[in-house]
Amino acid sequence: MKAQDPSTPSKGWRTPAERLPSESLTFGPEAPLRLDCGVDLAPFTLAYRTYGTLNAEKSNAVLVCHALTGDQFCSERHPLTGRPGWWELMVGPGRPLDTNRYFVLCVNVIGGCMGSSGPKEINPATGKPWGLSFPIVTIADMVRAQRLVIDHLGIEKLFCVTGGSMGGMQALQWAASYPERVHAAVPIATAAYHTAQNIAFHEVGRQAIMADPDWDEGNYLESGKVPRRGLSVARMTAHVTYLSEQALHEKFGRRLQDRGALSYGFEADFQVESYLRHQGISFVDRFDANSYLYITRAMDYFDLAAEHGGVLAQAFTGGNVRYCVMSFTSDWLFPTSEAKRIVRALNAAAADVSFVEIESDKGHDAFLLNEVEFHETLNGFLNGCAEPLGLPTRDLVPWDPAQGDPTKDRIS
Repeated sequence: MKAQDPSTPSKGWRTPAERLPSESLTFGPEAPLRLDCGVDLAPFTLAYRTYGTLNAEKSNAVLVCHALTGDQFCSERHPLTGRPGWWELMVGPGRPLDTNRYFVLCVNVIGGCMGSSGPKEINPATGKPWGLSFPIVTIADMVRAQRLVIDHLGIEKLFCVTGGSMGGMQALQWAASYPERVHAAVPIATAAYHTAQNIAFHEVGRQAIMADPDWDEGNYLESGKVPRRGLSVARMTAHVTYLSEQALHEKFGRRLQDRGALSYGFEADFQVESYLRHQGISFVDRFDANSYLYITRAMDYFDLAAEHGGVLAQAFTGGNVRYCVMSFTSDWLFPTSEAKRIVRALNAAAADVSFVEIESDKGHDAFLLNEVEFHETLNGFLNGCAEPLGLPTRDLVPWDPAQGDPTKDRIS
């Protein structure tokens, strides 16, 4: 294993803009990553970012797990888009994940497209992008890879592992796979398995990408193409699921876009149409189409109970992890019923668990937004977990509007 110099010039099909300011680790053939699909992946690279300072006891580490289209840049200007970090409201001085007292770490998942090994990166055996020859990965594979970064940093036990959506799946997987290495787990707006409805939405997105002629059977990087139309439609479809009907109504209603009357055509007559088109177009500039296929598949395959004989409670036996499971009232993608399923399993396993349903009209994306009750609840839970360990506890600092709106054009 060796650390890579992020300033090293890119090779192959990566552009200068993608020389990302990340820490990264490369693991050689002597340390392959055994994937659930049966493949030994080697060599492979993991890109990550850290915020705050690891204390002498290495007891203040918080692992933040990102969602489907997130990345390691959770609390800083994104190097490609210039937009705020996707969890800047949560990670930073005075925030719930206070970088004045916690060492926050975020790893780009295996299969991603921001420096970790994935279909966009170069296959050392061929000198060309992996494309669809990259092996299929799972949520458990992502967690095994993250553990290697934790090991490299000499952290024996995480103070907390948390994340929303797919990040919440990873938090659950961490607690199930390595309970002795997790003090607290906070899965947010997530589920213990991906439902048929969610698999269906993902399949629509994948088919949109694969139907784009520029996808070129997954070989678009070699042919110099980008399946923009397909990836844009996939993003538009997914983005609708992140919002509630009320949020869409309040934000757009049936208001027209830059016109006083209907065009009687197929341009973006309505503001909501223009908004979704913008979401799709901007997405293709920062995300890889094949990575979208791989990561959505990883979410589809996630079923924590299936790993434990079909009994979800069996996933949470062993260890002394403290849990705080959180959901949002208007989240129909990962509804509160799925959070309660997790809580019932934790109760059956006699785990130390708290459950909070946050009142919000923002839909699934609420975990990325300035929901005061959500932030206060998380801060209070972490204070309660920190005190027995002798870690500092602090009151939450409300977000100052003078700092701007970190949720504007956020990455979700």
